Parts: sequence; structure tokens; C-alpha cells
Amino acid sequence: MKNQYVIGVDYGTDSVRSVLIDTSNGKEISQSVFYYPRWKAGKYCVPAKNQFRQHPLDYLEGLENTIKDCLAKAPAVNPESVKGITVDTTGSTPVAVDKTGTPLALTAGFEENPNAMFVLWKDHTSVNEAAEINQVSRTWGGIDYTQFEGGIYSSEWFWAKILHITREDESIANGAYSWMEHCDWIPSVLIGSNDVDAVKRSRCAAGHKAMWHESWGGLPSEEYLGKFDSRLAALRSRLFEDTYTADVAMGNLSEAWAEKLGLSTETIVSVGTFDAHAGAVGVEIESATLVKVMGTSTCDMMVAPFDEIGDKLVRGICGQVDGSIIPGMLGLEAGQSAFGDLLAWFKNLTMWSVQNADIAPEIKQQIEDSIIVNLSKAAAAIPISEKNVVALDWVNGRRTPDANQALKGAIMGLGMGSDAPAIFRAMVEAICFGSKAIVDRFKNEGVDIKQIVGMGGVAKKSDFVMQTLADVLDMPVKIATSEQAPALGAAMYAAVAAGIYPDVNTAVSAMGNGFDKTYFPIVENVELYAKLYEKYEALGAFVESQTL
Repeated sequence: MKNQYVIGVDYGTDSVRSVLIDTSNGKEISQSVFYYPRWKAGKYCVPAKNQFRQHPLDYLEGLENTIKDCLAKAPAVNPESVKGITVDTTGSTPVAVDKTGTPLALTAGFEENPNAMFVLWKDHTSVNEAAEINQVSRTWGGIDYTQFEGGIYSSEWFWAKILHITREDESIANGAYSWMEHCDWIPSVLIGSNDVDAVKRSRCAAGHKAMWHESWGGLPSEEYLGKFDSRLAALRSRLFEDTYTADVAMGNLSEAWAEKLGLSTETIVSVGTFDAHAGAVGVEIESATLVKVMGTSTCDMMVAPFDEIGDKLVRGICGQVDGSIIPGMLGLEAGQSAFGDLLAWFKNLTMWSVQNADIAPEIKQQIEDSIIVNLSKAAAAIPISEKNVVALDWVNGRRTPDANQALKGAIMGLGMGSDAPAIFRAMVEAICFGSKAIVDRFKNEGVDIKQIVGMGGVAKKSDFVMQTLADVLDMPVKIATSEQAPALGAAMYAAVAAGIYPDVNTAVSAMGNGFDKTYFPIVENVELYAKLYEKYEALGAFVESQTL
């Protein structure tokens, strides 16, 4: 294994990060980050409509920049010794493509059309279509295709987004030969594919977001899809039948990209996957471990042997899919639509007057950088009480349990003494209560959880949030050492696809970075939070009853 390297490419919401990893021990040789310039400028997005689109050029520029930068930072690494590349992305983040697999936004006439761009995971413009999918799935008289996706389809997912854009934009409906997930498109670009029908599609993406399942022969039937739109039914034959796990090679790096990046055409590019699933691999997920990938949102990941789950269907989660995390095991996904996003929203709220004041930009930045730190310190000093302000974490809808993107956030118990730290504390408690709702759902459905592992920006940066989480869950929370767990997990997949290790578990054993901290629940806080959680549930039930 000596002197063999792999690259993990991790596409997040705001940026893409590549890491160069030594396969012998998982050591990070170099890393590079690229922030999407068009996204940062707010282009093609309308937050008031929950429209969030990303231009494919942001992705391509980030891919080239980060990989080249990683190699430039590691002059001692021979490019010939870079054996594999795996890409993970957000999801479901699909795009309309032509027959060659080119996103329509990169073709004439569609360059500035948001509907021709990638529909980011948190785009909720298809709430009505998701509700329609759920209603038809229960009443059409055939297979309920949502059954392996928690029984509730979300506007964050593949078919709802495609249906919405097909109905909204005739030019896209007519111009799209097919649709691709972000995690399928980037690997196809790297191998130089010019035929979308030949691309190996991600099992992870298809199973969790596109209602793909072996038991009914892959994707939902044309008859079912035709209940929504005849164009959706016609699309099915132009999508895919088979799917592949992320340890499978998609192909070799093309001559054009090998030359562009300074690598060899012997470099293997694997099938893509989603960021949270790669992150779970990067933090050494195992049976009965719940991995919380904590960033703007959360994805809560579990794996289980098939004989433990059997025919059990876990209600209200984001799916249970063969091999979506560890090939040979069942992958289960849940999560929250807002985690760090909720805290960022409150920060932006408190920054409004500063941002609109005639103050030097560097002073504004200093104030912004200090807000979360100062609020956390002040909030942590507030005693826990049943009289505390209570908030909901649904500012971006609810992902799980029981997806409902139409739901909104709420705050209860405000008084003249409710200052910013008190409200911030309620926000932190809300995201932790949302996590508890997920843990409770798994446990109530008979899925054993023996330990919690946290990873991501919030897990690494906020002692206050992590201690609150441990107290609310009444369970220890272990924090993964790696700051780039999704990219590291992607690199582990790459090492298997390149033939360096025989399977993912072996790669994880050799390349894992371990854990650097554990938060233990504070006994006196646990009972107090149990009472506040009851108020959170009551507030949630009321808000949901008022949501049309």
C-alpha cells in the first residue's frame, strides 16, 4: 500500500473540497477548497420562493481548481501514484441533460435559465408535487413506491423536482433527454463520457431519492409515473435500470481530464455517492451507530445487517437502501432540513442593522465573526428551565421524521426579558430536540442505537451545541477526528475501486482517523430537557395542525 494515493472530492452546499490521501494510513497529504462564485453571488436563487439552483460551471471550476491545488501542495507525490478518485455531492441535486449527458445550462439558449441548472437539495419549489406523489402513491391501487423511503416522499427529492420543472418550463421538458444527479454527472465528466445511457448510476442516490428498488425492477413503473404527467412516464426509459455502489469503478480518467489535472489515464474514477453517506464511511460507521453529519442541515446515517432488519420498514425516514453506505449492509438515512442553517439564520437576523449601516466592511466582518461565539457563551450561562423560550427547528421544513417541507419554524414563550442569548439558546435546543425526534423514531421502530458519532463543522466547532445534544439525547456523543470526513470516506471508496483494498470495511480499518472527543450527558440536565422536549413536541403538534 506504500506510495499509493487517492483523491476524495466532496461537493457541499457552498463549496467543493478535495483531499489527497495516503492509502496506507488515511493520512491527509493536502487539501483544497473552492467556493462557488455564482452561488456566493446569489445568482439563480430566490430564497423567498425556496428556489436554490447552482450552475454547473461552479462545479467544474471547483473540480479543476481543487485537484490541481492539492497536487501542487504535494510536490513529492508522483501523479502516477494517484490511483483513484471518488466524488460525493449533496443530494438530491438533479439536472436536466441532453443525450451526451451535458447539463442544459451548458448548451445554447439555456445558459441563464435556472431550470436548466442543478436543483439543489434544499430547493423546495416542488412542495405541491411531493404532496401529489404521496397522495397518488397511497391511492392508485398499485405498488406504494415510497415504502422504502420512509413512506413519505419529499420535495427535496428527484421525482418531485423533475415533475415541477417539467410542468413549469416547457423548454426544459422538451430539451431534456434525461436527468442526472450531481453525484452521477461529475464522475461521468471525469471519464469523458458522451452518452448518458452508458453512465453507471449511484445506488445511493437512486435508492434514497428516486424510489429505485430491486423488488420492482428498478425505478417506478411508467403506469405509475403517467398518473402525474405523460412526459414523466416517457422519461423513465431514458433514465436507468441498474445502479452501483461507490466502491465500483465507473471508468478511467479521460485523456482530456488527465492532461488538465496533471494525472494519469490509469487513475480509476468510481461511481459517485452522496456526501453524508461518504461521511459515515469516513467516521468508521458500524452497526448500531448513528452518525450525525452536522452542517447546514443534518443527515443521520445508520447501517444494519439484512438479517437484523428483515422485512421491517422504518416509517418517516429518508430510506433504507442496499449498499448505500457499506456494500453488503442496509443503509438507513434520516436528517434535519436545518441545523447549522437555523443558527446562521438567527445570526443574519441579528446582523441586519450592521449589514445595512455605513460601516467599514472589515468591521462588519469582525462583528459577524464574533456573533455566534458571543451568543454561545451567553446562552450557555442561562439556567435550563421549563420557563425557557421554546423554538421549532423547521425554518427549512422538516426532513424527518415524516417529511413535510411546508412546515415553518416557530418560537413560544417570548417576553420582555427574552434577549438574544435566550432566543439563541432556544434555537440550539430546537435542533437538538429535532435530533431526539429522529433517535426516538429509530428506537420506536425497533432499530437499536448504541452510540452517537458527530461529524461536520458544527460538531467540531461548538462545545455548547454538542453538550446540549448529549444532554437532550441522554447519550454520549463521540466526535470524529477528521475534519473532512466525507472527502475521507470518498477516498476510502476510491481505494477499493482502484483495487488497493478488497472491500470498504478493510479500507476503513486501514484509513480511519478515529475520534478525538466525547461529550457525556450531564445528569441534572437530562430531566430538565425531557420536560422542555415535551413542550417542543406540543408546539410542533400545534404548528403542524395549523399548516395547510
